[in-house]
Amino acid sequence: MKRFQLISFLSICVACMVSGCSEPFAGKRESAISGSIRISVDESFRPVIDSQVQVFESLHPDAHITVHYKSEADCLKDLANDSIRMVIVTRGLTDKEQDLMSKKLNFPPAYGPIAFDAVAVITNNQSKDTAFTMQDIRSLAQGTSGYKYKLLLDGTSATSTVRFVTDSLLKGQPISKNIFAAKNSEAVIDYISANTDAVGLIGVSWVGNKNDPKVVSFLDRVKIAAVECRDCNGTYVKPYQANIAGGRYPMVRTLYYILKENYDGLGSGFSNFLIYEKGQLIFQRAYLLPARMKFDVRDINLSE
Repeated sequence: MKRFQLISFLSICVACMVSGCSEPFAGKRESAISGSIRISVDESFRPVIDSQVQVFESLHPDAHITVHYKSEADCLKDLANDSIRMVIVTRGLTDKEQDLMSKKLNFPPAYGPIAFDAVAVITNNQSKDTAFTMQDIRSLAQGTSGYKYKLLLDGTSATSTVRFVTDSLLKGQPISKNIFAAKNSEAVIDYISANTDAVGLIGVSWVGNKNDPKVVSFLDRVKIAAVECRDCNGTYVKPYQANIAGGRYPMVRTLYYILKENYDGLGSGFSNFLIYEKGQLIFQRAYLLPARMKFDVRDINLSE
């Protein structure tokens, strides 16, 4: 009897091997439009990346993207984390980083620009100051300003906004003690809306997309200030896409994807979505300037 049972068990095993029973999840393997991945994203871009993921997953119900929003420095650290296959940050890889990752992965990581973001200046709704020169903003960061404002950022280190201030505004000089840190971009908005003695710097997607109810609620609580136009003879401009495209708005940074994938997986599918029409249109609606799609600038009349 035992011999008969053993023969039956072996027969079943052989049948399973022939028919593919050894792969119970066959047909559910990852592809460019299915499977599950984890990605790390600079917190400054949460509103627009939330929109990107929502649309991508609605188009591809078998795709599941788990997004971890972090400071830029922590996102870059996650490139060493095997469970994170993609990051979205405001810089690409240096030659040294690319070489080190290529050696570790045995293939070069893919990366490239997907959009251009403006760093917006926000003020309290009761503030009488609605326009700033670049020197005004620089002096606030240096702590030498005649304005009695605190400068509020989404942290004091490791975030892309802090890196923009230190690299682009202060040219490597130390940040003033006059700069205060909020927990994240939404906390910057919360603080500015409740205090008249501060201005904040945040990514424009937090206050740009007027089709997003949450963004509209933010715009009811704070104002977007105008900044001195670059090469415009005293004109002040807001972080509109045309001003980003025309080089008039002076505080612009590039958004990149970095992908650790050398096959046609879900990371490749999502990165392709971001750089082609549907993803680029989502960036456009969020007030970022698409990096891969042609952008037409037209003259319009504004009510403000």
